[in-house]
Amino acid sequence: MDAASLIEIVTGLAPGIVRVEESGMPAVSVALDGLYDLLRWLRDDHRLRFDLLLTHTAVDWPERDRFELVYVMYSTEHGHHLIATAEISRSNPVAPTASDIWPIAHWQEREVYDMFGIQYDGHPDLRRLFLEDDWSGYPLRKDYQDEHMLERPVWP
Repeated sequence: MDAASLIEIVTGLAPGIVRVEESGMPAVSVALDGLYDLLRWLRDDHRLRFDLLLTHTAVDWPERDRFELVYVMYSTEHGHHLIATAEISRSNPVAPTASDIWPIAHWQEREVYDMFGIQYDGHPDLRRLFLEDDWSGYPLRKDYQDEHMLERPVWP
C-alpha cells in the first residue's frame, strides 16, 4: 500500500488527526485524548494490522513546554510502516499506556519514564528500568543538570 492510501485509511479511522506527513515514512499526529483509540485502531483494523510496535520514545521540546510521544509501527501482514505522534505537557506528563495493545510497550514505556519522566496511566509496573531507584531527575530532558556532567565544545 502506498503512503497516500495508508494515510487516507488512518485519517478515516481517527477524526482527531492534527498533522499528516507522507514524505519518507508516513506519519500522523493526534491529540493526546485520541492517542489510545488511534493506536488500538492501528493494530486492529484489518486493512492496517500494525501488529508490531518497533519503538516508542519521546522528544523533549522545552521551548514549547511539550514532549512529543513517538510510536513507530510495522505491519507484518501488509509490510507497511507508520509513525504516530502526540504531544503532552511537560508540566503534567501523563499519557495512556499502550502496554495492553502491544506487550513490548511495557518495556519501552518504562524506558521513556526512566529517561524523560513521562507517566503512563494504566501501566502495570511503571518504575525505573536502567537507573537506580533513587536517581534524581530524567537525563534525556534537555534541561537536565548533573554535577558530574562535562561540557564539551561542539565542532563547527
